[in-house]
Amino acid sequence: MPGYEMSEPQLRCVLPFEAVPAEVRLLRKAVARQLSQWGVPAVTDETELLVTELATNVFKHVGEGVSATLVLEWRGERLRLEVHDKSQMMPTPKPADCDEECGRGLHLLAALAVDWGTVLTAVGKAVWCEVAITSGRACRRIERAVEALEQYQGRTSAVGSRGRRWEAALEESAIALIADLLHWTAARGHDPDDMLDRAQVHYEAEADAA
Repeated sequence: MPGYEMSEPQLRCVLPFEAVPAEVRLLRKAVARQLSQWGVPAVTDETELLVTELATNVFKHVGEGVSATLVLEWRGERLRLEVHDKSQMMPTPKPADCDEECGRGLHLLAALAVDWGTVLTAVGKAVWCEVAITSGRACRRIERAVEALEQYQGRTSAVGSRGRRWEAALEESAIALIADLLHWTAARGHDPDDMLDRAQVHYEAEADAA
């Protein structure tokens, strides 16, 4: 299916919403929080603009108050956004200088995203786009952390699902791994609290420099 040939996402977040203006504002805030948790706040501004456009198109062209879903997926150097609704009416771009509002938002989508498209689904359609994430030290550190946590304690079944259970399993693995490292630190005569403080200082210095 076009737009779905890419590899499995590293991280995934599913956000159901109702297509009303107030929900769009809440959706933007939820996206900003999620990107911050993932460690990629640099793409927040353009992602919020794209989320606003995609969600607004639902209540303008499908119907106000209808149910829809935003899916965020972090795939390597790209962040993928998908908005799913229950209408199979595909959006049609208008000429860039067209006076009609309908369709002009797709030009904004094309301008901000590195790629975008639409696909029919079993219950409607999905409009998707992708934002480039600058590949840097912080992103590579997060990738290494995900790889390490996936392998920690051999959690193959949870890793395969790549959904909420997968993320919950990674969180549990992270807690267990940190606890094991603190035991390792104490066993060698070091102060675990001092080690945590030093790690925090190191993290904050790199975050400020990013």
